[in-house]
Amino acid sequence: MRITAEQGDITTATTEAINAANSSLLGGGGVDGAIHAAAGPRLLAACQELRSTTLPDGLDVGDAVVTPGFDLPAMWVVHTVGPNRHRGQTNPRRLASCFTRSLDVTADAKARTVAFPAVSAGVYGWDPADVARIAVDAVSTWHDENPGAIDEVRFVLFSADVMATFEDALSA
Repeated sequence: MRITAEQGDITTATTEAINAANSSLLGGGGVDGAIHAAAGPRLLAACQELRSTTLPDGLDVGDAVVTPGFDLPAMWVVHTVGPNRHRGQTNPRRLASCFTRSLDVTADAKARTVAFPAVSAGVYGWDPADVARIAVDAVSTWHDENPGAIDEVRFVLFSADVMATFEDALSA
């Protein structure tokens, strides 16, 4: 599996799947809001359908679910919810689960490439260097346990500073 980091806008990533994060699944700020805006109203409708059927209480921290990408270049949106340090959610295993569960549902959707943001960094209060280390380790471990299931993981990061932390984690 190829694992890379790049600075950019995840909504324009050319991977088969991209990753969003919001427990309500109904859009919001940050990366999730940008993905909902770029995907168009059908993404919101698909997420509302999930909420009215299988996920009435929203998505749990560390879990993942997939929807079509609609107007995005990506065929799929993988929704996951990172832990919020400001709410006392400090368990690194829950953060790692965001990446591994996302890879599970990406593989289930038969997508071979996926782009992730820095889940839980920023407004959720996790240090980007911790997120990078946990994410790279989780993705690498998942690949070791599921060889050949995914061809490429791209960390698409909005700022140069966060990208540098992921590059450091990838070179460690």
